[in-house]
Amino acid sequence: MNAFEAGARKLIPAVLIYAERGGSLLMLHRNTRPGDFHAGKWNGLGGKCEPGESPLETARRELREEAGLDLPETAFKPLGVVQFPDFKPKAGEDWIVWVFAADAPEAPAEPPKCPEGTLHWIERAKVLALNLWPGDKHFLPLVLERKPFVATMWYKDGDCVRHWVKPL
Repeated sequence: MNAFEAGARKLIPAVLIYAERGGSLLMLHRNTRPGDFHAGKWNGLGGKCEPGESPLETARRELREEAGLDLPETAFKPLGVVQFPDFKPKAGEDWIVWVFAADAPEAPAEPPKCPEGTLHWIERAKVLALNLWPGDKHFLPLVLERKPFVATMWYKDGDCVRHWVKPL
């Protein structure tokens, strides 16, 4: 029996969404919640899958909850899957994250308030200069090019100590 079957480790299914409008991506600056694991970082939008929910359903729900954008399924393009072994070691959590691009041409120029942090439209050329999780810089160029991929990011104490990214 492995660690997942024995209950010693948890696999957390989640999504990341990179919504685009007029050459800019909607990015979340995690700067409002005390004790946030992602404090100070910039991320795409997203979150954990609910039981029985597909990654696409999660992506649609999270974008609606965090940014007020209710986009049709056809606006979403699945781009990849990223595995994060031992991402939250104190909680015994490995994460598996489905990554989506989403076309949001009708989204408002002024993003709404978000309980997770502050939303900003960031020009594509400036995204990689943000204070991202270090591993994100290895797969985000493929997201920006909308090229499919699979990846694994190994972290230790907040640093990406090893990575594997395979364009498809």
